[in-house]
Amino acid sequence: MAKLTALASLLASALIGHSVSAQQWDHYGGSQLGMQYSAADQIHRGNVDQLQEAWRFRTGELGEGHREPFAFQANPILAEGKLFIPTGSAIVFVLDPASGEQLWRYDAQIDRGVPHAEIANRGVSSWIDPAASEDAVCRHRIYLGTLDARLIALDGATGKPCPDFGNGGAIRLDQDVRLLESTGIEYTLTSPPVIVGDTVVFGSAIGDNRAAESELGIVRGVDARTGAERWRWDPVPRKAQDPAYADWRPDQAAKTGSANAWAPLAADVDLGLVYVPTGSASPDFYGGERLGDNRYANSLVALRAVDGSIAWHQQLVHHDVWDYDLPAQPNLVQLKHKGKLVPAVLQTTKMGLVFSFNRETGEPLFAIEERPVPQGGVAGEQLSPTQPFPVAPPPFVRHEPVTADSAWGIALFDKWGCAERFEAMRSEGIYTPPSLEGTAQIPGYAGGSNWGGLAFDPDSQIAVVNATDMPMEVALVPRDVLRDTYQSGDFEGQEFARQAGTPYGMRRGAILSTIGMPCIAPPWGTLTALDMARGTIKWQVPLGTIEDLAPAPVPNFEYGTPNMGGPIITAGGLIFIGAAMDNYLRAYDLSSGEELWKQRLPAGPQATPMTFVEPVSGQQFLVIAAGGHPRVGTTIGDYVIAYKLPE
Repeated sequence: MAKLTALASLLASALIGHSVSAQQWDHYGGSQLGMQYSAADQIHRGNVDQLQEAWRFRTGELGEGHREPFAFQANPILAEGKLFIPTGSAIVFVLDPASGEQLWRYDAQIDRGVPHAEIANRGVSSWIDPAASEDAVCRHRIYLGTLDARLIALDGATGKPCPDFGNGGAIRLDQDVRLLESTGIEYTLTSPPVIVGDTVVFGSAIGDNRAAESELGIVRGVDARTGAERWRWDPVPRKAQDPAYADWRPDQAAKTGSANAWAPLAADVDLGLVYVPTGSASPDFYGGERLGDNRYANSLVALRAVDGSIAWHQQLVHHDVWDYDLPAQPNLVQLKHKGKLVPAVLQTTKMGLVFSFNRETGEPLFAIEERPVPQGGVAGEQLSPTQPFPVAPPPFVRHEPVTADSAWGIALFDKWGCAERFEAMRSEGIYTPPSLEGTAQIPGYAGGSNWGGLAFDPDSQIAVVNATDMPMEVALVPRDVLRDTYQSGDFEGQEFARQAGTPYGMRRGAILSTIGMPCIAPPWGTLTALDMARGTIKWQVPLGTIEDLAPAPVPNFEYGTPNMGGPIITAGGLIFIGAAMDNYLRAYDLSSGEELWKQRLPAGPQATPMTFVEPVSGQQFLVIAAGGHPRVGTTIGDYVIAYKLPE
């Protein structure tokens, strides 16, 4: 009987592994499950080194008329035989997947002269109306979010706005959200929605650290045809009937905002559930105006798509004062756990931790322990005495304190300067609170993992995640000296924020040496394979070189770099990833982490690649957006580049 059970489990695993369509990558992350996996296997370990460029397309967007270029972070999708890809300023290009020829183009015409808080659009969503006839207008709909707070529905066949959706094809998202900026530049939509039945569900991106009071971080469900709002869910509980309300002081719950879901969502259509990763309540680095654990913030929340009610929730950071938003799309997988296949959801975090839950019930699969963390916040702060840690898998980035002894430099003078910086800061490892003297936050506020998330292989049960692994400095600045501190010039290159309505402003930035290198030993960026069946790290390798990053010529060692973007896994036993701060797209062996292929690009690939089997030729293509990231200094461009094997 046991052998039959094991055989059934293996057969089920095989079916699950190959039920993901090899023909299409039809949603952000490959599907609404967010696995970042393709069953295409034409390109494999034995021939990946033969990949060659098939075509390249240029969008023409390099940020003209704007204070800085937009970031090109989009994950293209293939739907109805066409490739859809948006730019940061919400221009959608539709390409022939075999040739890269433009089929149509739609420009949302956002105001390029306005300095938006965000500069990216990471993808669009596709929906086929089951009630529409084959030749009906907008039978196939493409949903596009914009930096000026609109959701637009386009006819997938023509690119024209759907006339029955909202007002002329668009709905405004900045209504009834307690908009605090008259221009609306702080309330945006950067991630594509998910769709369950005929309900479109999405969150928002809200500018951080401006004030204790900010816009409402609501998640909404709207009618896929008309755009009419069906429900909204606020991650800050406002009513006493909500069980989480008891965790809040009523006056603080009334004014606190954000806790928004800016990362992509995931959906289980069969269960009718949408999985929402929420961020920090406002502001990020001081919580004296939002005492308590701040339940629903920094949480994985499963909402019922039919009405927005909560099915279950798990908070992964209590009372966040580190900007440890849940930054990535949840991954809905079938996980082999204790000899059984379990419908699971994996959530990677900025802390370099992966949490796993039964996606039907929210029960942790690997136990979660509440462990003591550093205390002693600034005056007015009340920190949580513990934070949740999964017992497995282990962290994939460093959590230990940084000290003068751990300072690193290419030359002695460089190392000594870093040692002096560390000596002046507070550092007690992960969850050391922000301080007046400056805290060495490890992992930094950008992660660990970020919006690139993780990829999961259903056959091997391996999850692959890229991460930044270096500390950042965060300091609170008393309100009465904030302006003088900012104008002093002593903190050149650091970011300042007001945090209005609190006693403190904030400054933060990378901890770099005198020649601009990180003050901690490499690797500063990694690619890690996690055996999720066992809860162990299978392998870890540095990701990226400093070839395109170093301020001065240095040996081109594999130091690993900070990174933005994510990996994908294919049934050919490969991992494809850009993300690093150099201009390369890479392929790795899933089983060993060996680099098998590397292609130089004309701009930084701070995006997640995708792959598909072209419907007519039957050839597998690999596609990446190479546009760079203006806020991290990588090479800027406007390229979409496709690769395939020689015919």
